[in-house]
Amino acid sequence: MKAFYGDLKLGILGGGQLGRMLIQQAINYNVTVKILDPDREAPCRKLCDEFTVGSLGDYETVYNFGKTVDLLTIEIEKVNVDALEQLEKEGVMVYPQSRIIRLIQDKGLQKQFFKENDIPTADFQIISSPQQLQQSYIPFPYIQKLRRDGYDGKGVYKALDATYLDKAFKEPSLIEKWIDFEKEIGVIVARNENGEVSAFPLVEMEFNPEANLVEFLISPSTLPFEIHQQAEQIAKKIAESLKIVGLLAVEMFLDKHGKILVNELAPRPHNSGHQTIEGNVVSQFEQHLRAIFNQPLGDTACLNNAIMVNVLGETGYEGPAIYQGIEKVMKVPGVYIHLYGKALTKPFRKMGHVTIVDIDREKAIEKARFVQKTLKVIS
Repeated sequence: MKAFYGDLKLGILGGGQLGRMLIQQAINYNVTVKILDPDREAPCRKLCDEFTVGSLGDYETVYNFGKTVDLLTIEIEKVNVDALEQLEKEGVMVYPQSRIIRLIQDKGLQKQFFKENDIPTADFQIISSPQQLQQSYIPFPYIQKLRRDGYDGKGVYKALDATYLDKAFKEPSLIEKWIDFEKEIGVIVARNENGEVSAFPLVEMEFNPEANLVEFLISPSTLPFEIHQQAEQIAKKIAESLKIVGLLAVEMFLDKHGKILVNELAPRPHNSGHQTIEGNVVSQFEQHLRAIFNQPLGDTACLNNAIMVNVLGETGYEGPAIYQGIEKVMKVPGVYIHLYGKALTKPFRKMGHVTIVDIDREKAIEKARFVQKTLKVIS
């Protein structure tokens, strides 16, 4: 690994808000950052050292971009894995490794990995055709998920009974037992090439029921210590089984019987870790860089109660973004606003996030609810 003297060229596939926050941390390490993204107006375009417009799914584009850097990482999983495999063969460091990205891209392979490695997860069945769906052995109600390309609630369908099957996905999918859960929780874990593993404290998440994406997050969780311990052990076991280099976000359900079930994985910085910028000793973005640079991992301890509110585009508005109520929000002590540099808003588009920190947990939550109802993105 080259020393941090400006000669280390880091490539990031994807120029969205996760890449933007990675760059903000990479600047502190004197790292040259190159970005590949299909959108010439991507949030990273003005922050990186070199911005390339191109398809993340095209073999030649990804391969040629990767040949210009020393180390390649991702901020989105939907990339050309064949190109990453070839780059690895030619000596370019790719973290997370291409084999892990290939696994994560396919929710069916993810579920099979859980089963083979005794990772607790909901009962599931791989579905290859509409006919197979008609004869499934998972009882109603269940969740159908496309095996590929689903994100932020897209590619997910709830079937309450057989009358719902007419509108079910026809593409390869999986179905899984409907979980009557108490909480949605998450642990972000990091592993470096030396095998050092470190997890951030457990967080609790609230999802927007309409958009099915994280809208409100509380850190640290106040669930019993045994739940914290079990969730962290599961996340570390997954990271070690995969031998991943980089961050891994592990999304889980806590059911009404106190059992933890793993839902999905994301091998990169994640929405469930944004609060770590102000709320923890080390942020998820610094930890990812430490891991892929094979440096000692940072202290993940919480500095304070931290609540993260996603700033989403309001329904009924599409066009140039206007941040309504931002002055009122900025008057509140302990409020940190992060806007993602997206010029245009649309319903439920992630336009930014706000982290609220306070030594008093209830005050932090109260402030966060105020932010949630006051700060609106309209056009």
